[in-house]
Amino acid sequence: MPCSPLAASAARRFVRAALADWAALEVPAADRVTDQVADEAVLLVSELVTNAVVHAGTAVEVSCALDVSDREGEPPSLVVEVTDHHPTRVVRGDPPDADEPPEYAGGHGLRLVAEVAESWGTTYRRATKSVWFQMAVAPSGPAAAGGMGSAFMDAVDAMDAAAAMDAMDAMDAVDAASATGAGPDGGFGTGVVPEGVGPVPEGLGPVGDGRKEAVEAVEIVAPGQGLVPVRRDSEWIQRGALSFLAEASDLLAGQFDEDMVTSLAGQLLVPRLADWCAIWLDSTSGPPRLARVWHASEGRIEGLRQVLEKEPPHVPTAVRGGAVEWPWPADPAAYGPGGAALACRLVAGGRALGTLLLGRAGLVRMPAEVVGLIEDFARRVALALASARRYTRQATISRVLQRGLLPSVIPRIPGVESAVVYEPTGEISAGGDFYDVFPAGDGRWCFVLGDVCGNGPEAAVVTGLVRPWLRLLAREGYGVGEVLDRLNQLLGEEAVEQAVEGAAEAVVAGVEAVGGPAGVVELVDGGLVGGAGLPAGGGVARFLSLLYGELEPLGDGLGVRCTLASAGHPLPLVLRPDGEVRTVAEPQILLGVVDDVSYESESFDLTPGETLLCVTDGVTEHRSGDRQFDDEDGLAATFALCAGLSARQVAERVRRAVDEFAPDPPDDDLAMLVLRVQ
Repeated sequence: MPCSPLAASAARRFVRAALADWAALEVPAADRVTDQVADEAVLLVSELVTNAVVHAGTAVEVSCALDVSDREGEPPSLVVEVTDHHPTRVVRGDPPDADEPPEYAGGHGLRLVAEVAESWGTTYRRATKSVWFQMAVAPSGPAAAGGMGSAFMDAVDAMDAAAAMDAMDAMDAVDAASATGAGPDGGFGTGVVPEGVGPVPEGLGPVGDGRKEAVEAVEIVAPGQGLVPVRRDSEWIQRGALSFLAEASDLLAGQFDEDMVTSLAGQLLVPRLADWCAIWLDSTSGPPRLARVWHASEGRIEGLRQVLEKEPPHVPTAVRGGAVEWPWPADPAAYGPGGAALACRLVAGGRALGTLLLGRAGLVRMPAEVVGLIEDFARRVALALASARRYTRQATISRVLQRGLLPSVIPRIPGVESAVVYEPTGEISAGGDFYDVFPAGDGRWCFVLGDVCGNGPEAAVVTGLVRPWLRLLAREGYGVGEVLDRLNQLLGEEAVEQAVEGAAEAVVAGVEAVGGPAGVVELVDGGLVGGAGLPAGGGVARFLSLLYGELEPLGDGLGVRCTLASAGHPLPLVLRPDGEVRTVAEPQILLGVVDDVSYESESFDLTPGETLLCVTDGVTEHRSGDRQFDDEDGLAATFALCAGLSARQVAERVRRAVDEFAPDPPDDDLAMLVLRVQ
């Protein structure tokens, strides 16, 4: 069913039509479906489809089946499953909080399902999420006539009664308005798509053969409760197990948060290999932490968590990554009926990271195929946890390092409004662009925008040397050109080269720089606005481009005197209040390339209302195909549209223009410094 307001109505007609078709075809146990069960199933499927349309926003699939058990005395049951194609979107069911955003507001949804259904749960797959519920039908004899069942009336009492009756009236009204004819032909039959609803879009249909093979193979080696295992050849089972492991590896790869790894692991295991599972993570400073609890019946998750917190498993230290049988817990309310359980230590690189505990009801012991599959799966989970911890550790080191490389706040310059935007391309290694604004004494204020050639720890060393050198030289009274001359000489000294090479050798072996979501630093007039990250990468870095300048107030509200020089850096622009843009300064060679060079500075006045824009090449060279952002003076054209805006608004306008220039984010660090005379 496509994502539309008519999906819930179509789902209700589908369930009614399926029940009518089964009765007409004399499907076994179809005559035991009472009106009470039918009404309650229609109500619940309506709630779940509405939930999926509103919160997942994808096409929806509905399946309806009669589960007839071979066990004596166990009544048949009606099973309905609603599937959407947004597995990362959480299932909403609780009433919204007063301060919750409107887009997350939910109805009675899962509360109603939990009250009415005999059992229910959620199944996560790689590309889909399914919510199912199961309802027992009459034990024998034809369906009895009747109205709403007692379970439904209990749920109505738990809800607002008026709201519940309004919902039922609205459902009947929508069904009557959308019906195209009487009888089963007017709704959904098996394999029939209702008129006006249209086919499911390509790619959103049933799972592919490979996925079905993996799921079926798991059901063969670990049959669900009440299911009779089907005998297949060992090669077929092995092929399905490999498909399951390949899917698990694909999902776990690239996850750099250990809690996300444990969440995915639980969703992969339950209900394919187990009815419930729990994962503990070891800690160097305390007892293991229960990171994830998962149960096929979601109503039991909280009770299971409470029991597990009191009874954590203690696997013998001699067991290194192997699965051992574990006594089935004694609390049936949390775990379900008796079965087989396994505990497995999560070990990667010879180091224990945690413990996996899982169980499957209805088995005396886990089949050998399942034990081997779980051990292989546990190794993949352990490797993903080890990668996530390395990433977290490296990101923490980089954030600490950044505090020494970039200023925490931008000081207020009298009579000048300032804004800085800094967007690195990664978050676990330092380097790349840098900036600074500081007082130099005698009423002078200095500003710096630089870009080290390269990034990683070597670039961080250069940045860590250049910023304090600049501050020291400026406060010693050297002019703008002289500061660059002496900085160029310092970069050529052997001690700097040794420091850079030492930084490269100090990189911890085995810790790779992995790109992640960009952090953003934004500083406006002394205030820290955003978070921060650091770019990833590496390479030898001793050369840098630099834009360095000084501001001196002219007094009497006349503006400031600006003196600056550019060493291999994109030239700054000045915007007048009337929208005219001009380039200031002359291009000169990079710092650290040639020893015997003299840098020249340029001075000009910035009057009230004028704005100075300084950027790194991450702005000017941002690419869209064969074009760059600054081709045909693209930066100047964007800057000209910023007349009358504040420094912060100018920075936001330019940054937004860069983001909109290409569909892909910038692949280089981006930094901007905006100074506007008030």
